[in-house]
Amino acid sequence: MPVRPPTLAVVSGPPATGKTTLARELARYLGCPAILRDEIKQGMVMNHPDHDPDGDDPLNIPVLEAFFATITVLLRAGTTVVAEAAFQDRLWRPGLEPLTGFADLRIIRCTTPASTIARRITDRARADSHRAAHGDKALLADMEAGVYDPNRFVPISLEAPNLLVDTSDGYAPGMAEIQRFLLRDREGYAG
Repeated sequence: MPVRPPTLAVVSGPPATGKTTLARELARYLGCPAILRDEIKQGMVMNHPDHDPDGDDPLNIPVLEAFFATITVLLRAGTTVVAEAAFQDRLWRPGLEPLTGFADLRIIRCTTPASTIARRITDRARADSHRAAHGDKALLADMEAGVYDPNRFVPISLEAPNLLVDTSDGYAPGMAEIQRFLLRDREGYAG
């Protein structure tokens, strides 16, 4: 009996576009692990009590390495995975390219207006004590100063099925279409 390659569902996009929420929902639907970059980072930060997320964060490279190593181990074991991070193309592509030889890559990019992003970052910085590890306050300051513009996010440029999901108010397209996108054969999806 032939074995299909595992699916690697990548959920990408700028910070606060709903990636984590969508990744968790998709993993629950598929019954597979969700590997979330921010959770890996938070686990590392717990062991670095003097961690400062602003500026040149020394944990960013170890987090990147652990993120892709974890995904690789699971995919090589034949496990479908949902992977989520706010990486832009320059960080995603080098980590994903080697995986396309043994995984069926699907890319979902979340988007929402900058005003919604600012509101979500403000809300989660207040409500989630674990967010202190991620520099949300500095990101907000950069947005207000015009240093960071989520509209200049560089999406993943790999040859793979892509789906753009607006997360402003629920999901557009809806969850049923997102799920179909992940489950269709590569040749059978016109997206």
